[in-house]
Amino acid sequence: LEPQDIVFKSTLDATEQRYVELLPEGFDEKLPHDVVLALHGHGSDRWQFIRDARGECKGVRDVAAKFGCIVVSPDYRAKTSWMGPKAEADVMQIIGELKQRHHVNRIFIAGGSMGGTGALTFAALNPDLVAGVCSLNGTANLVEYDKFQDAIAASFGGTKAQVPDEYRKRSAEFWPEKFTMPVVFTTGGKDTVVPPQSVLRLAEKLKGAKRKVLSIHRENGGHSTNYEDTC
Repeated sequence: LEPQDIVFKSTLDATEQRYVELLPEGFDEKLPHDVVLALHGHGSDRWQFIRDARGECKGVRDVAAKFGCIVVSPDYRAKTSWMGPKAEADVMQIIGELKQRHHVNRIFIAGGSMGGTGALTFAALNPDLVAGVCSLNGTANLVEYDKFQDAIAASFGGTKAQVPDEYRKRSAEFWPEKFTMPVVFTTGGKDTVVPPQSVLRLAEKLKGAKRKVLSIHRENGGHSTNYEDTC
């Protein structure tokens, strides 16, 4: 089936926003389907997880196909979104629209890099909407993270000094109690773009709380996850 590029009007600010929907083979609208929300990385867009051949993207698509899931990949506001308030509102609106159009069962959220961060942020803020999280090379702490600060400030409505609560609220590490659903992390020990420490700390907290957690840490890995680890 061909992916559908879907335009919608944001109920937040009436802007035109987009997401791509990829239905599984043999899709039957009468049957319930799980959804995988796939969040792109910094500088990319809604097509990354639909078309890209890299391990993270192909892995998410292939696992979704194996289980007959609908894949939905939103722009979530910008190439440099970082799951700020507007992006979060868009994803919530998309979930609402999906539930109106389809017989939606569970919703899983996945993403790489900025998208892996966004998946953790969205799940921490909306745990009741998320049945499972797959965070590939993301960060769980935007208070200490020091890259892409201009983009994050634009998304969050200010700098760390101006809106500190926004950075804390969107940092999954501070809200381990929200992660009642299964969570998977991949991290690389040599990742300098999104260092792994905050995610590793969160993984330990979740393991200590006897949560369902899988942490795949490659000590020599950089800022990417291969196909096998993604699957």
